[in-house]
Amino acid sequence: MELPSPSPSQRVTAGAPFAVQAVEANGLLQRVLVFAAEGPGEDAAPPVVLVHGYMDAAGTWSRVAAVLAARGRSVLVPELRGFGGAPRVPAGGYYHFPDYVADLEGTLAALAVPVVDLVGHSMGGAIATYFAAGFPERVRRLAVLEGLGPPDMPIAAAPARLRAWVDATRELRAREAARPMTEEEAFARLRAAHPAVDAEALRSVLPHLVRLDEDGLRWAFDPLHRTPSPSPFLAAYYRALAAAVAAPVLFVSGGPAGYHPPDEEERLAAFRSLTRVELPRGGHMMHWTEPEALGDALASFFAR
Repeated sequence: MELPSPSPSQRVTAGAPFAVQAVEANGLLQRVLVFAAEGPGEDAAPPVVLVHGYMDAAGTWSRVAAVLAARGRSVLVPELRGFGGAPRVPAGGYYHFPDYVADLEGTLAALAVPVVDLVGHSMGGAIATYFAAGFPERVRRLAVLEGLGPPDMPIAAAPARLRAWVDATRELRAREAARPMTEEEAFARLRAAHPAVDAEALRSVLPHLVRLDEDGLRWAFDPLHRTPSPSPFLAAYYRALAAAVAAPVLFVSGGPAGYHPPDEEERLAAFRSLTRVELPRGGHMMHWTEPEALGDALASFFAR
C-alpha cells in the first residue's frame, strides 16, 4: 500500500502532478496541495479552491483536481486542521468551526491569492459558504456539494451539548490510543462507513485517510473530531450566511443516495443566485464516485 508522502511533488492515480506547499497561517503550518493548470484556460481566471469535508482529506480530491487542471485551471486543495497530513491543534485546543474559516482566509492570504472560485463538499461546503459570506470580495463563484449543514437543532439543546462536549473530550484525553490496523482492517472499516461507494473508489482514497506509524496504520484524523460539537447547529445561522453570499452559487446533489436535510429547499432559497446540478448516481461522496462528471460540472460553471 502506497501512503501519501509529504515530499515536494507527487502523482495521483489520474496522472496529474501536484506539489505540497506549507504556509504559516492562523497560528498553524497549513498544508496545501497545488495542481498547476495543464491546458489553455480562462484568461486571468482565479485558482479553484477545493475544501474537503468531515473525516476526509485533501488527497481524495485528486481526480477532481486533475479534471480541472486539464481544463486549464490551477487548483489549490487545503487540508483542514486535524485531518490527513494537516497539523493537529496543540494540547488543550479544539476544532471549533470558525477556526476552519480563519485557516482558509489566512492560507489564501499567505499564498497571496486575492480571489478564488471556491468549492466545498459536505462540512467543507458549510465552511466555503461561511467564507463567501464573510469575505464576498474574495469569492468569484461558489460551488456547494451537499454542504448545507446537518439537521437543524433546537437552541434548547445547548446546555446538554455543552456538557456532552466537556465529558467526551475529557474521556478521550484520558483514553489510551487505539491499536493500529492492518490495511485490510482499515479498508473494511472504510467500506462499512461508506457501503454505497464501490470498492475501487474506496481503495483509491484509503491511502489519503490513514497514516503509517512505527507500529502500523492509524486513521489520519485527530480523534477529537469524533466528540460532539459544544454548540447546536442552527439552520437559521446557515441561512443568514447563505443570504450574504454575493457570488453566483452552484449546488451539486448526489441524487437520491446523497445527503439531504429536511429543510434543504429552504436553505437553498437563501442564496441570491443559484444553479443546480444533480449527479444521480454520485451519492454524498460524489468526488470519490463521480470525479470526472463532477469536475466537468464545476469547470462548466466556473467558465460561465
